Amino acid sequence: MNSALRFALMVLAGALFLPVSVLAQKYPERPVRVVIVFPPGGSNDVVGRIVFQKVAEITGQQFVIDNRGGAAGQIGSEIVAKSPADGYTVMVQSTTHVANAHLYKKLNYDVIRDFAGVTTLARQVGMLVVHPSLPVKNGQELVALAKKHPGELVYASAGNGSYVHLSMALMAEMAGLRMIHVPYKGGGPAGTALIAGETQAMLATIGSLFPHIKSGRVRPIGVATDKRVSQFPDVPAIAEFVPGYEFTAWVGCFVPAGTPKAVIDTLNGALGKALADPGVASKLSVQTLDPMHMTPEEFTARIKSDYDKYEKVVRVSGARVD
Repeated sequence: MNSALRFALMVLAGALFLPVSVLAQKYPERPVRVVIVFPPGGSNDVVGRIVFQKVAEITGQQFVIDNRGGAAGQIGSEIVAKSPADGYTVMVQSTTHVANAHLYKKLNYDVIRDFAGVTTLARQVGMLVVHPSLPVKNGQELVALAKKHPGELVYASAGNGSYVHLSMALMAEMAGLRMIHVPYKGGGPAGTALIAGETQAMLATIGSLFPHIKSGRVRPIGVATDKRVSQFPDVPAIAEFVPGYEFTAWVGCFVPAGTPKAVIDTLNGALGKALADPGVASKLSVQTLDPMHMTPEEFTARIKSDYDKYEKVVRVSGARVD
């Protein structure tokens, strides 16, 4: 190969790579759409709004929240999967994302191949709560009541396959309980139904329940960790009355597959700065939504690991799409 041809090929190669590097340097240069795949009021919405408000301050660009709830996150996820892979459409979704692959016979997207993980945003801790009218003061009494009245107690969830669904289904299976499951279109609507007395119990993320716990409209009786959490030291771990129970999750940020790595890294960096901000960390942690930042590579590994984990949880819990 002569020197002139070699030089021409080098120039061509540089031209091919230039757009990606330039894009990453300028990103974001216009508003970014943040699709939160659950309705307002749930933990995904709480995390997304707090974190991306700070990202907007850091980048000097708008990150516009777009709640697209329904079908346990499938509606919003399909929108993102079919969006341009340019970093201007991002998704806030939870471990429900990988659970859906095992709960639904057919999805209009592939949870692994059609998305790229940017980072986790927060660890989700669930809390078991009941309506104040229910005659139970603790978890042992709830278990006893449910066993005395099989198939009568009604619990709400954020939708089939959601963390809120699987966490309660798993607890019921481990405790030998038979309860009625009523799915709603997100954690917000499920919480509203509970405080209205439409349902009697719920095991949801503390972030989505926080306002109701503070107001006394629901009674907390257990947290979904193996040990008590510092934010609610007087609330027992569910493992104290259902031995071996532990079920925590995460909220994460995704982009469509094929988004340039440089753009993903830029977004990951901005999210890392936002999560490290004391104000953001405080707002999340007080609701037991502990900030959780990972590299894209670490998050990809976690997604694959949880994909296998949720396959087992769905099977063990007996959870099915109604």
